[in-house]
Amino acid sequence: MEIKDNAFARQFETTVPEGLLTVEYSFQEKKIFLTKINTPENFDNQEVLDTLLKNILELSTEKKFRVVPIHPKIVAFFKKNPKYKELLPPGIRI
Repeated sequence: MEIKDNAFARQFETTVPEGLLTVEYSFQEKKIFLTKINTPENFDNQEVLDTLLKNILELSTEKKFRVVPIHPKIVAFFKKNPKYKELLPPGIRI
């Protein structure tokens, strides 16, 4: 999966057969807030979305960012994948 960090639009992007799949973000003090998921019409592939989120979290790990999930689907991803909870800032529990 090829992921583009579109810094101008503040979103990670990947192309899926249905169109463009994006995860919007914002930065604040070494934290990345994952605020919104935009899916193309008729997109319903949780596996692809999970892969995108895993790749984003790996990038965050490399850059030593803490991750604050805002969008409910991203919070659900953290609940299903407890190994990523170490990326949460101190005091944030999911």
